[in-house]
Amino acid sequence: MAKALRFDGAFTALITPFREGSLDLDAVDRLVDAQIQGGITGIVPCGTTGESPVLDADESRALIARVIARAQGRTQVIAGTGSNDTRHAIKATQAAQALGVDAAMIVMPYYNRPTQSGLIAHVRAIHDATDLPLVLYNVPSRTASDLSVESLVEITHHCPRVVAVKEATGNVVRTQAIVAALGDRVAVLSGDDALTLGILACGGRGVISVTSNIAPAKVQSVVDLFHRGELSRARSEHLALLPLHETMFVESNPGPVKAAAHLLGLSPAEIRLPLVWPTDASVEKVRAALQQQGLLR
Repeated sequence: MAKALRFDGAFTALITPFREGSLDLDAVDRLVDAQIQGGITGIVPCGTTGESPVLDADESRALIARVIARAQGRTQVIAGTGSNDTRHAIKATQAAQALGVDAAMIVMPYYNRPTQSGLIAHVRAIHDATDLPLVLYNVPSRTASDLSVESLVEITHHCPRVVAVKEATGNVVRTQAIVAALGDRVAVLSGDDALTLGILACGGRGVISVTSNIAPAKVQSVVDLFHRGELSRARSEHLALLPLHETMFVESNPGPVKAAAHLLGLSPAEIRLPLVWPTDASVEKVRAALQQQGLLR
């Protein structure tokens, strides 16, 4: 790989700002600037939080290119390039590689419900067709596909550039099993903000976060404190963030976090169908959570 990747930190699953139906690239710049100012380890455009299912190929490339250009190497960029069509995922990953991303994130195929053999073959095909480090994304609640620990071990035998897994099963025991089976061979990143501390305690290395879109410094601080051995402070700061983490899911992600970003002046109040803007009641919960954290007056 071109350069070493750091996984002992926090990565932001970046929202995709829209204005009148199109990408708002000026808002992308604001979001990236806010992440860098907050000291975030990396940015992940075109993931689920970035509404990847409703981005076309041209939009995805434009978004990734803008994030890279704005970041200017000041933070890592890991592009979401997964699909339930292996050929599409290969093309998207190759395109991201050509743009200069640091790594690609590959979600397990959704809707198709492949067997474990199918999941392994899917990852191997993408790996062998590209040169990027790969982060696998396992989120069964959204995909109806669950990559088993045994399958992950099999993948690592054949795919040396599979370097991390975003673990979003909601089960800390899964992290324990991965670490027990693979040690430091792959970095486990929490896919659930509320479980970050528990996953770190079980051998995980960081988080791919929704909340860090609006509170990058706070999310980053929890991970940094843990890795410095300041466990009491890490626990205190993590617990203080729990109400904000929970509020980010009062409706389907990314509705609440986009509402929060809008309240903070970072992004327009727009989301793409089939998702709709959060209700007034949900927006007020978001507002209250931001105020409680001192992020909004």
